[in-house]
Amino acid sequence: MKEYLIVGTDVKVGKTHVICALLRDLRAGGISACGIKPLECGDRADARALRAASESGESLELFNPVYLRAGAEPGVAAELERRSLAADIFCTARDRWNPAPDIMLVEALGGWLVPLAPGLTQADAAELLNAPIILVVGNRPGAVNHTLLTVQDIQRRGLECCGIILNHLSDDWDSASLTNRKVIKDSTGLPILAELIHGQDEIDSSFLKAIH
Repeated sequence: MKEYLIVGTDVKVGKTHVICALLRDLRAGGISACGIKPLECGDRADARALRAASESGESLELFNPVYLRAGAEPGVAAELERRSLAADIFCTARDRWNPAPDIMLVEALGGWLVPLAPGLTQADAAELLNAPIILVVGNRPGAVNHTLLTVQDIQRRGLECCGIILNHLSDDWDSASLTNRKVIKDSTGLPILAELIHGQDEIDSSFLKAIH
């Protein structure tokens, strides 16, 4: 199985939308693929979307094993339910799949450094998973700063950020949305793997085959 961790620079940048588009293209090409969201807060809409795009009849709990009802930061939401989140949350969710698909896309929650517990962030969980990372960037003002900070910490931890998917969050094309692609590519040295205009729900997944 090949696995990839799909991370966003922030909340509401379209990670689930991007993953679902990738899953549809992979499965249309005859590749066994699924998307999971190990941790979800507030509701399970993302997990349901991933299950639908994976064309699976498996239980929602397999796609989203840890669900917290409060729409808050996960550490806070867990505390409200008197639960604890562990650093192996991504690994545990992945290991529940038997048989495993050819490709698994693991969706992170919110931004890179979201706290899971005192002294524990989502980035720590990503270190244990140690999967190639694809960064989804919402193309809006401030995207460059968010991208650079995220990429710098990913690389500081010795993890591989394979590239960036730029997602347009609205139909408006302001100065930032017109220039962000070049600035981000030049500043990070990472490839722009895909760029989705607002409302686009198709994506070529062939770049996944080139990531080792």
